[in-house]
Amino acid sequence: MIALASDHVGIVLKEEIKILLDEMGLPYRDYGAYSQDRTDYPLYGARAAKAVASGECERGIICCGTGVGISLAANKVKGIRCVVCSDCYSAMLSRQHNDTNMLSMGARVVGTELARMIARIWLTTDFEGGRHQRRIDQISALEQGEAIE
Repeated sequence: MIALASDHVGIVLKEEIKILLDEMGLPYRDYGAYSQDRTDYPLYGARAAKAVASGECERGIICCGTGVGISLAANKVKGIRCVVCSDCYSAMLSRQHNDTNMLSMGARVVGTELARMIARIWLTTDFEGGRHQRRIDQISALEQGEAIE
């Protein structure tokens, strides 16, 4: 299950991502927003992030104007590693090296077709583990308030 969320600016892009997920046969749950009425992105980023962190959803895709604001909110939820992407290479490496569990994109930054490509690559790329796991463990330790040096 993929968690989806956006603010009012990202809602059109979120709807395009739904079409992609349907084409890929991937189930999703939409955590809002549900209209283009002005709203606050932290509410929706947090909803989707909590669904991913709890295990209710495996991963999440969120959208706002730049992808930055909603990703900042999502990354405040313990266990979330949300990447803001506007290119396919970063999407791929964020999965391979960083085991990101949420993807954020900006509706004012990427067009529909590029967003579809980014999301498809991010959804189909696996974490490589190995030397990268040590770094994920360090990030988790930081999140717990532990020293890593």
